[in-house]
Amino acid sequence: MNLDDSDTSSADDAQGIADETVSPEQVIDVAVEMFADKGFPDTRLEQIAKISGMSKRMIHYHFGDKQGLYHRALSEALHRLHPEAEDMELDSTVPVEGVRKVVDALHRQYRRHPEAMRMFVLENLHPQADYSEVPTLKDDASITLHLDKLLMLGQDAGAFRPGIAAEDVFTLISALSCYPVTHGPGFDQSFGVDLHTEENQAGLHRLVVDSVLAFLTSNIPHNGRDSYLTVQATVEDTPISSQGIYADEE
Repeated sequence: MNLDDSDTSSADDAQGIADETVSPEQVIDVAVEMFADKGFPDTRLEQIAKISGMSKRMIHYHFGDKQGLYHRALSEALHRLHPEAEDMELDSTVPVEGVRKVVDALHRQYRRHPEAMRMFVLENLHPQADYSEVPTLKDDASITLHLDKLLMLGQDAGAFRPGIAAEDVFTLISALSCYPVTHGPGFDQSFGVDLHTEENQAGLHRLVVDSVLAFLTSNIPHNGRDSYLTVQATVEDTPISSQGIYADEE
């Protein structure tokens, strides 16, 4: 074996050791950051390999291809935007405080992970994913069910006005919480307000919570609908009545 062969063998051995010490989760962390900053088309596996320390060959082994890694990274981004159940205190049955805790937890989670918001915003602007290949978040249904139950309890007690569903509340929370990511620089240029300062982040937090509670308690005439939005039903969906939801706790 000549000197060049020896150098190549040493490099391969070193890369093999590096591959063993770098986990797929570490690669996904790097991928989320890069896809969030550059988007899918401009992100290269060579760059992810260099930053993560895992060889491109092993990235292919773990994820198949760039699209496969993108799906795993998008799933991780969605997971990061999903609070833990204990943070939302899903056992709460007091409508106003229960909704406040859900809104508070969701907004904190969005603020904690701007990279996940950026990736999700880019995916919505320039779709690249096949969602049949992206693992779903199993707890989404339970959160929606819990929020809908709180809304029904509040409406029955006269604390909340009728005609509002969980999807309406999620729309308000996500729109306001994502605003610094989607409009931050332009908002600063137009109004001289830096949405990323600690003071303004705290103010935005209050704005999100107060906006949702004001939306729920305002004196606006009922338009006869159950929600501002129309949810697309799937074959698996079954209608859930308020009696059915209340019965879950009996």
